[in-house]
Amino acid sequence: MQILDTNPQLFFHLQQQRLIELIRNGKVDEALEFAQEELAPRGEENQSFLEELERTVALLAFEDVTRCPVAILTSQSHEKDPKLPSILKMLIWAQNQLDEKAAYPRISNLSTAALEDSAV
Repeated sequence: MQILDTNPQLFFHLQQQRLIELIRNGKVDEALEFAQEELAPRGEENQSFLEELERTVALLAFEDVTRCPVAILTSQSHEKDPKLPSILKMLIWAQNQLDEKAAYPRISNLSTAALEDSAV
């Protein structure tokens, strides 16, 4: 038990695995109680533990864990947050920068990708 005392991350991940097994076996009440008593206090101490706990508890919302968006994205090595909003922000920024320097076919409507000619 000494290694677990000196490595809180290892201990948390072992406890997290136990929670996942409870969820996988359909023991929802037991999983919730375990999460509250064993994992939530560790999440209060460490923000990364809290984020992992939130993702794990999100599995409870799905009868079929393999259909959970977080599980699906993670299993396919994708991030859970969509990229489109960031890409659109970069597009708008790039167009604003180009407006001052060049004429180009500007995207005037982001939802339809309609182009317009812009003059310098």
